[in-house]
This record gives sequence, C-alpha cells and structure tokens, in this order.
Amino acid sequence: AAFNDAPNDDFVYDKHHVFVFRAAKDELLQKPFQKGKHTKVAHKNVAAHEWDREEARNRRQHLISMNAFERHKKFVSDYVLYYGGKIEEFRRSTSKDKTDLDVVRENHRFLWREEDEEDMTWEKELAKKYYDKLFKEYCIADLSRYKENKFGFRWRVENEVISGKGQFLCGNKRCENKEGLKSWEVNFAYVEQGEKRNALVKLRLCPECSFKLNYHHK
Repeated sequence: AAFNDAPNDDFVYDKHHVFVFRAAKDELLQKPFQKGKHTKVAHKNVAAHEWDREEARNRRQHLISMNAFERHKKFVSDYVLYYGGKIEEFRRSTSKDKTDLDVVRENHRFLWREEDEEDMTWEKELAKKYYDKLFKEYCIADLSRYKENKFGFRWRVENEVISGKGQFLCGNKRCENKEGLKSWEVNFAYVEQGEKRNALVKLRLCPECSFKLNYHHK
C-alpha cells in the first residue's frame, strides 16, 4: 500500500520505529567521554548554585586585584557594614596630615550577635575572619625608654585596627611613618581574664624605630 493509504496504526509504528533507530544510532556514534544529551531544564536550585559560584569567583578576582591596604579597607568596612552598626563617614585623618588613611568615628562599637551567624555569606565571613585576626596579630609598642632596654607592648584598640596603625603605619605609638616598614616578632606578656599569658606577636616598625627596638643587640 502507498504511504498515504497506510492505516493510522502503521503510521504510529513507523514513526516510533524511526525514533528508536535514531536513538540507537546516536548511542553508537557517541564517544565514551561525551556526556549524554539532556532534554530537561536544570532545576532552579542548580542554576542558583552556579550563579553563586560565578559571583564568588568574580569577587575573589576583584580582591586579588587590590593591594594590601585596599583589601584592609574593604574587609574592615564590610565588617562594620554587616556586624558593627553604622559608620558615619570615612574621612582623611586631620591629626596627622602626612598620612592618607581612612578613619572612622571612635564612638561606635562593633557588635557580634548570634543571629548574624544564620545569614553568613562568603563576603561577610571573610570580613569577620580578617577583623577577628587583626586584634591579636599586631601590637603597639612604647619605645620611649629603649636606651634602658625597657619596652611596653599592648594590643591595638578599635580605631587603630580600622586605620591600620601598627600594620600599615609604624607600630611605635609615637610614630606615623609608613615607609620601609619591617615586621618583628616579639614576646608579648599580657593578662587576659585574670590569667598571665605570653604570645609571639608581630610588631611593624619603620627603620628608625627598628633601630630602637634592637638598640642593645647591635
């Protein structure tokens, strides 16, 4: 019988048969390393996950392109944004005009609440880790009695962490030099919750203040 005269059952059978043959042919031609064809649209959760990964990749690339001080300002401002309430303004220091640092008002407080942990994003978590680390990584020194071989050390306070004092500016409390800083590891004895403790911490000093620190080791 001609094609046009074929019954409906034969037409459906022939159509299905062609489909099966094509599918089998595709399988024969498919290379072992090739993935199978997907006809379904990806689940919206998968699409959202891929979007988040791409966004995180772009943010990391942006951080890599920054210098150390730019990253410092971003992490600190992110921390204040997510955990510390409000920053009235970032402004240039007027007390030390030879520096060009962004500082914030000293009367605000940083708050860490348990409910913040429920909404942790990559950027927020990174800012918190960075900020928490800063408080007990660098210290401030009093070198005024260096000729007597007596040195005073203390942890940095909040506004010093934000402005970069002791990290991007000399760690001597009376010095604001930011050129030629060198890191020294010093033994810092302190009292925490009534208990005496010792820790090796970093002290960043300019060449002149480094000379004072090592005055008796010439």
